[in-house]
This record gives sequence, C-alpha cells and structure tokens, in this order.
Amino acid sequence: MYRFEEKQLSFTDFNQPQGLQMNPENRWIKKAEMIPWDTIEKEYAKLFPSRTGMPAKPLRMALGSLLMEANP
Repeated sequence: MYRFEEKQLSFTDFNQPQGLQMNPENRWIKKAEMIPWDTIEKEYAKLFPSRTGMPAKPLRMALGSLLMEANP
C-alpha cells in the first residue's frame, strides 16, 4: 500500500520558527531540486499495488535516506 501525496512543500515554502529560512545554496536543497520527484513517485507507487497493510514510507524519505547514506 502506498499513499501518494499530491503536494509536497518546497524548501522555500517551509517556514521555520523565528523567521529562519532554508539556505537555497545548501547542497541538499540543490540536489532535491534536481530530482524529478513526480515522475519517480508514480513508478515507486507501482511497487506497492496492495490496498491493505501498512503504507510504504514516502518516496522522499526512502530515496533521501539512500542519497544521504551514499553522500555523507
């Protein structure tokens, strides 16, 4: 089972307490902007055809954790 999230917040839309903002020059933000999330999300969802059971982890969490592990 996979639940597709229609709208993912962008880093520029993410408001932190006390007016802090994400740095658009951050290497992880740059990498995230290069990935075609919607295209990959559609293919990823096909891997979980069942309508029962625990939902799979979100694509951004699964792929993001792999990228972070490979590029410390």
